[in-house]
Amino acid sequence: MEKTFREAIKHRRSYYAIAQDSPVSDATIEEFVRWVVTYAPSAFNSQSGRIVLLLGEHHAKLWNIVADVLRKIVSPNAFAVTEKKINGFAAGHGTALFFEDESVVKGLQEQLPTYAENFPVWSTQSSAMHQFALWTLLDDAGLGVSLQHYNPLIDEDVRRTWNLPANWKLIAQMPFGAPTKEPAPKTFQPLDERIKVFK
Repeated sequence: MEKTFREAIKHRRSYYAIAQDSPVSDATIEEFVRWVVTYAPSAFNSQSGRIVLLLGEHHAKLWNIVADVLRKIVSPNAFAVTEKKINGFAAGHGTALFFEDESVVKGLQEQLPTYAENFPVWSTQSSAMHQFALWTLLDDAGLGVSLQHYNPLIDEDVRRTWNLPANWKLIAQMPFGAPTKEPAPKTFQPLDERIKVFK
């Protein structure tokens, strides 16, 4: 089902209704992750991006963590809506966790102090490229995908559960699964207000 590059970018959307099925194998999904981590660009070729792929019981465990953490801070009345949303993500096939290795960022800040304040920004940009690339690959393979941000609320529980390095900073969570409902049509702001061309 591979689309052209432009078609794949255009088709990529946020799918919130997903199921446990997957049109591709776990091995293929893992290959996508490895490809993205290998080829997505980073400032100064820092390669600071890290991805943790959670499948099966590990995927379910993540969303149990999210529910447990939010249950403690969200009022019981409001939690019903929150729980429904979390259960929707948990119903999927897997989740990719995106991290940035802060030791790499700090190392570059020390090596190149002139750019020190820029490296955290460039690190975030690098993570965004990892997210966009993997999202587009998964979507092109027929999976429904969205991007979530329950960090920093879940950071410590995630780090402890999967024994991850303390210098890995959680940036985003990407649940995915077989899409069960198409997203609503997307609206666009006028391009003339967003682009300037000088010839």
